[in-house]
This record gives sequence, C-alpha cells and structure tokens, in this order.
Amino acid sequence: MTTPKKTLKPKFPYDDVLVASEKINLALLDSHVHYLSGDIDEDNIGEAIKWIIYENLIPEEKKILTIMINSYGGELSHAFALIDIMRNSQYPIRTIGIGAVMSAAFLIFASGKKGERFISKNASIMCHQYSTNVEGKHHDMKAYEKEMKLTDERMLAILKESTKLSLKTIRTKLLPESDVWMDAKELIDLGIADSYLKFK
Repeated sequence: MTTPKKTLKPKFPYDDVLVASEKINLALLDSHVHYLSGDIDEDNIGEAIKWIIYENLIPEEKKILTIMINSYGGELSHAFALIDIMRNSQYPIRTIGIGAVMSAAFLIFASGKKGERFISKNASIMCHQYSTNVEGKHHDMKAYEKEMKLTDERMLAILKESTKLSLKTIRTKLLPESDVWMDAKELIDLGIADSYLKFK
C-alpha cells in the first residue's frame, strides 16, 4: 500500500531564516507593490522613491508598479519629489487609496496612471489649500511668499494634469478656503479616481 504524497507549499530562498514581516516585504517586492502609510516625510518618501528607481533598473515586459496609500498627508515638497519620480518611471504606476487619502497623499494618489487609480469605498478623502508653519523675521517671511505662490501653482498643475478639470473648477471644488471632504463616489465623479477597489 502506497502512502499518498503530501502537497507542499512552495519554498522561497531564505524562508527558514526570515521573520514574517520580512517575508511579507519580499512578497510585496516580488509583486511590484509598495505600501505607503503614515506621514508624508523624508523617510517614507525616500523609501518609495528608492523602490521606484529599483523597479526601473530591472527590465520586465508589461510591468505595472502599485503604490497603496494610507496617509493623512505631510510635507508637500516630499510629495512633489515622489510625484516627479512617478511621472518619470518607465513603468506605469497604479495607485490604490485605502484608509486615509488626505492632503499631500491626495496629490500622490491623483498622480497615478489614469485608468489605474482605485479607491476603497470606506476611505476618508480630503484635499485642501497649501498651509505652512513658517516662522522668522518679517523680511524672510515676505521672501517666502514666492515659494508659497510657486507651491500653489505646483498643486494646481498636478491636479489639472491628473483630472483635466479647469483651474476654476479645481479652485472651487478642490482648493477653496475650507478643507474639502469627499467620499469615493465623488472622487470618481471628479475624475481623480477611476474605479472602486476590488480584489479579484
């Protein structure tokens, strides 16, 4: 009498020495997925930029990179850096918004490839005008007004390119005086997201 063969799970290199979190990170890397959560700051964005550069150094046909975003926002200058790298990637970048898609994270989400921006139905979504906590001498603060104006123009340009909405519509619907909160359907209707998130 023969014993039936057991079906074994496929084994990956270093399976025996890696902890669970390391296995998850390697699996995400193999699947071309990066999870961006927490503050939009130098460390978080640095990791996302290094990931995109790494993926661009490895040629592969029909590859799509995926950034899953769950963030209340943070520094716009860091968001602009990531958006520039996303737009210069030779591989299209899909964005998936879950949990919180707010402020600087909102701009990153909107900058994904059109047709590949997915939003979860229960995400909290918010867009608002540029804000800063600059302090210092009167003349330095006055000089900083130029950077504030340039930052506002950068935000408008990113949203216009990502949505094809007019500048007037962007100012009234996305960047009025008060914070703009919306649900997933509104985000899709405005052309900032393309579809609801559905795992197949």
